[in-house]
Amino acid sequence: MDKKIFGRDKKTLLKELFRKSIHLISAVIPFLLSKYYWPVIIGFMIIVVLYYFSELFRLEGHEIPLISFVTETASRKRDECKFVLGPVTLVLGILFAALVLPLEYAKVGIYALSFGDGLASLVGKAIGRVEIPHTGGKTLEGSLACLIAVFTSTFIVTKNLFISLLVSLMAMFIEVLPLSDFDNMIIPISISYFYYILCNYIGL
Repeated sequence: MDKKIFGRDKKTLLKELFRKSIHLISAVIPFLLSKYYWPVIIGFMIIVVLYYFSELFRLEGHEIPLISFVTETASRKRDECKFVLGPVTLVLGILFAALVLPLEYAKVGIYALSFGDGLASLVGKAIGRVEIPHTGGKTLEGSLACLIAVFTSTFIVTKNLFISLLVSLMAMFIEVLPLSDFDNMIIPISISYFYYILCNYIGL
């Protein structure tokens, strides 16, 4: 019998923990961008290209040391025998946010992806019980974790309770949509731009 954690399959939870640890680690990217903007941008572009070709090789049966191992360890059941798109959309979402908007706005969106999306999935998989209809299995517990995580990270940046609430509500709404791996792109870009609008057009 498979071991259980919080009443859930241990292997599935550990795989999700590994996947979302990558999200959480991405929270250091705004700091790196503030110190080494273009080297980080160029580095991530190179990573996307290398990952793309490593996935093509992996699907042809040629394992690339470390990269293929990480991909297979982090992949979900739905990704079996397919191109694992999550790492690409994760990097592209962060890149687009950083390139389109000043870092002071982009980092709010990047943190929303890192903490909001990351913790939503972990909490939902671990203790989620109340499933939200038409969301592909997402849970109320996961959505609340997203709300709290994004509110906290945004408030640390902005020191503004009202803006933090609006941003966290927007992030929770986007996260709960059944967007598959494309939420990795949509969350940082849309949240960064939403924060930019709040500050520069609405004047909050």
